[in-house]
Parts: sequence; C-alpha cells; structure tokens
Amino acid sequence: MMRWTGSGLRVVVVGAALAAAAARAETAATPAEAAPADAEMALTTEPAGDIPYDPAEQRTPLQRYEITQLRLVAVIYDTKDPRAVVEDDQGLGYIVHVGTPIGPNGGQVRGIERGRVLITEDSVDYYGEHRENEVTMVLRTAERGK
Repeated sequence: MMRWTGSGLRVVVVGAALAAAAARAETAATPAEAAPADAEMALTTEPAGDIPYDPAEQRTPLQRYEITQLRLVAVIYDTKDPRAVVEDDQGLGYIVHVGTPIGPNGGQVRGIERGRVLITEDSVDYYGEHRENEVTMVLRTAERGK
C-alpha cells in the first residue's frame, strides 16, 4: 500500500489487494469443477418466452370425472332454478344446475327434470367429426333398485 500526499490530496493505492482479487477471479473453478465427483449438478433451462395462459387447462372437479363415474343422488326440480346433487366415487357431493360444466369432453347440464339430469357433451366420431352426445343421469331410488 502506498500513500502519496501532495497539495492536500491523499491518494491510497491498493494495488496488491486488487491484483490478488483479480488472480482469484481468474483461477476460480466453475461450479461443476468445484463439486465433488460423486455429486451431480442439476441443469435448469428457462422457457424461451412467456408461457401463454390457456383457460382450457383450468378444470373444475366435475370436469375431471367422466360422467359415468358420477352418480345422481338428489334432484330439486319443481322450482324456478332446478338443482341436482351428484357424487363422485369418493362420496363428495356437487350441486349442479342448468349450464354447469361437467365431464372432460366439454359436457354441460342442459336440463333437470324429475328423477334425471340431461347433459350434452362433445364427442368425436370415427371420421373425426364433432357431434353432440346426449347423456342422461338417472336418479336411483329404493323402488328401482341399486
């Protein structure tokens, strides 16, 4: 370290410290070289750009189940806004009304009547053409059997 004083100015030169820091930076090993031989480095990549938002990926629990996996357990049909309750295979109940999306094929509740729920869903035939498929969920009662 050298100090020069002249005409009221003090200049401190820290040449040795700067030279040592530069030497350490040049000889520093890359992270892969610094890791032990038995350790593996995880390489990550970032996407090239922003990932676009796709609303089709957001599904409700009712849209994750096939319609055949759901069971109709209750219907309230004689009101201004009819509703029904469907259960999944775990016993969780969901309230549906006209317009509720249901099933993975873009199904939608079209009507709720006494003892049944009418659903339309999109289906693709053998030739690749889209057609509306009508599905009816029927309420099972003790009289009809289980």
